[in-house]
Amino acid sequence: MASNDIPDIVISRLPVYLRALERLAQEDHEVTSSHELGKRLGISSAQIRKDLSHFGGFGKQGTGYKIAYLREQLRQVLKVEREWQVALIGAGDLGSAVARYRGFAERGFHITHVFDSSTEKIGRSLGTYRIQPIDQAPRILVEEEIRIAMIAVPAEYAQGVAEMLIAAGVRAILNYAPINLNVPPEVHVQYIDPVLHLQRMTYYLT
Repeated sequence: MASNDIPDIVISRLPVYLRALERLAQEDHEVTSSHELGKRLGISSAQIRKDLSHFGGFGKQGTGYKIAYLREQLRQVLKVEREWQVALIGAGDLGSAVARYRGFAERGFHITHVFDSSTEKIGRSLGTYRIQPIDQAPRILVEEEIRIAMIAVPAEYAQGVAEMLIAAGVRAILNYAPINLNVPPEVHVQYIDPVLHLQRMTYYLT
């Protein structure tokens, strides 16, 4: 099956499975099952088997999955068996917190450049980074073939920043700005907006 034929909702669950497998490996488990994964994740075992079947046979009926093998296969499917360079646009409060978060590098996503438009911030240090002027971003992104970027700018600037990133070859954007972006079909955007999640949860409160 071609990658474009696999539903995005299936792809979105693969990192969840991978995280569960990594936790099982840390607990010294060698084999797991769709039933055990389902209990940990709150997902039906049938759904897990169906999701994994899109990518081939990873286990045998009655014996389950070898954790090390399935983990490596999912890493290859998600293309996280390699290291990725990431550009961060925006060095305000949110951008600063993102830049200092160590979890990205631990999973192979290395923020290599931080850009901002504020003359007060340009040239200053942000953790281990030196904040660079936003007008240098297009050249650097092209020269270093950076394909992933994070946007942490005010909403009114996010679309313009996205267009600049796309013109420079970025094809994956993690957007922290509270606005939906208009992008071409070949560009993938994920949105991180805690307020939207809070609003969704309050619906269930009585």
